[in-house]
Amino acid sequence: MARRETYLDHLSSVPLFSACSRRELGKLAKAGDELHAKDGQVLINQGDAGREAFVVIEGTAAVKRGNRKVATLGPGDCVGELALLDHGPRTATVVADGDMTLFVLGARQFAGVLEDVPSLSRKVMAALAGRVRELDSKIYG
Repeated sequence: MARRETYLDHLSSVPLFSACSRRELGKLAKAGDELHAKDGQVLINQGDAGREAFVVIEGTAAVKRGNRKVATLGPGDCVGELALLDHGPRTATVVADGDMTLFVLGARQFAGVLEDVPSLSRKVMAALAGRVRELDSKIYG
């Protein structure tokens, strides 16, 4: 039960899921799996088709675009969440910086939760609209 609560806490910190209720987050937590990554393991390759999202539970990972490090992920951070909605190409490479524990949610499992919990779809769309507005503001002022 403690691990499930950890997943709920981390999922609630993901912007795409921040408006979700504990019940909705619980459905997401049940749909995903725990993954252990070793130091240096590539989680995501830039340019590959996206099929899942990862939430960091323990450890850190480097995010690289080309050969340049652009970010470091830690507990509560999520990467690849747009792959839950489309199978577009990954925009960066993500490599484990030491051993990691991750929560992984596949696009197929996510679609099943959306069908089971329609209110989740509206919340995800609202979160995406917020991201579009934020990017629009950054680009156009």
